[in-house]
Amino acid sequence: MSEPVVSHEVRSPSLSDAVIPLVALTVLIGGSVALFGLKALDGPIQVALILACAVAALIALKNGNPWSAVQVAGQGALASITSALFILLAVGALIGTWNLSGTIPTLVYYGLGVLSPGYFYVATAVICGAVAMSIGSSWTTAGTIGVGLVGIATMLGVSPAITAGAVISGAYLGDKLSPLSETTILTAQMVEVDLYTHIRSQAWTSVPAFLIAAAGFTVLGVAGPPVRDAVPESIELAKLGEIFWINPVNLVPLLFLVVLSVRKVPASLALLASALVAGAQAAVFQRDVVTGFVTEIGASTQDVIGSVQAVWTVMANGFSINSGIGDIDRLLSRGGMDSMLLTIWLIIGAVTFGALLEKFGLIDRLVQPMIAAAKTTGRLYLSVFCTGFGLNIAAGDQYIALVLPSRIFRVEFAKRGLAPQNLSRLAADSGTVTSPLVPWNSCGAFMGAVLGVPTLLYLPFALFNIASPALSVFYGYTGFKVVRAEPVTESEGA
Repeated sequence: MSEPVVSHEVRSPSLSDAVIPLVALTVLIGGSVALFGLKALDGPIQVALILACAVAALIALKNGNPWSAVQVAGQGALASITSALFILLAVGALIGTWNLSGTIPTLVYYGLGVLSPGYFYVATAVICGAVAMSIGSSWTTAGTIGVGLVGIATMLGVSPAITAGAVISGAYLGDKLSPLSETTILTAQMVEVDLYTHIRSQAWTSVPAFLIAAAGFTVLGVAGPPVRDAVPESIELAKLGEIFWINPVNLVPLLFLVVLSVRKVPASLALLASALVAGAQAAVFQRDVVTGFVTEIGASTQDVIGSVQAVWTVMANGFSINSGIGDIDRLLSRGGMDSMLLTIWLIIGAVTFGALLEKFGLIDRLVQPMIAAAKTTGRLYLSVFCTGFGLNIAAGDQYIALVLPSRIFRVEFAKRGLAPQNLSRLAADSGTVTSPLVPWNSCGAFMGAVLGVPTLLYLPFALFNIASPALSVFYGYTGFKVVRAEPVTESEGA
């Protein structure tokens, strides 16, 4: 005889069921930040996310859901980010080879050349925007170029707080519009929209917001106290030209990536192809740098074999340099696929937590009343913003503030005939851009620490980070650049 089938009576979650996982997440992340500070992102926050996933799973089991349903929810979460994970690994490889080939050093070198003391703030925002767009990292931009620019501001007698706001404005503009940015990649994947469609959609808020910020920084620069005659010629980053052969040819890998992107080559393939082009170019044009790196890693002294080992190593473990110049070493010693593993771990935890809350109706119990009250598109946009910014405050991490709204509101946007790129743009403006404005958020804590300016001091001057979400919500109320699609019923979206 066959064994009787055990039926599970699944109960709807109560309000306390919905609140407990979020409280646990807030306490765990807050505790990890309190105990470990900026080191929390090196593992403690990831552990906090996994423990929060366990809490959400226990709530699901309490309500009668079988463990197999928990497993299926987790598997679905991981399946949804498979493409993103491969893109992130390709980005790590590309950053390593772009450093080796002189592509990033050339961009930085030329960028510093446009500094003008009379327009220092707006120049700072433009430089940081260009660098962040090329490397896809707001943190790296702020922690290298940004640190140097805040130091120069002090030397010139201009405001470090305004300079920090300009650094963050430029860094997050570049981060949002770069196909190399992990948050940009993740947002597109979460909302299930093509990466470049997402970037083009973001441009409609990012570019006007940056123009507003640039105008503000120009006024602040002109109206502020006079600066000294010139930017010191001994800026350490300008010594890049003594280490690398700086020339426009070094920008070929960047142009190659742009061409592949325009031709709509899949992102992971385009990134890997550009990485390989940069590696081959490094062996030809940056012989001294490659030779020094080969010596450092103990690779073969034969030209061809040593070059292959160097490129292979920077793709796997990143580029490193010990020039004795702190700013240069911090700027260039990065990249490699393994540099993305902590981020991948963080994303896995955040996506799984979001999937569990969504699958078992926990987040719906909290958000559905908000969605039901949002009768118009404008109110729906405002609800997404409040959710994203609220999670930045409550959870203290931009990935959670990005992932959860993307998952929570995706079906509602489809039901209302709103194309997915509307949500991806709004989620990025609500979650990513506002994260450095919260002092206890991982991004706010990082920016305040590396720039040496407290978060609440630079907050009023992070003009782009204020204008971009404001424009995004404004578009929802006015209908400007709100892309329509065929409404999808719940059965079709399931």
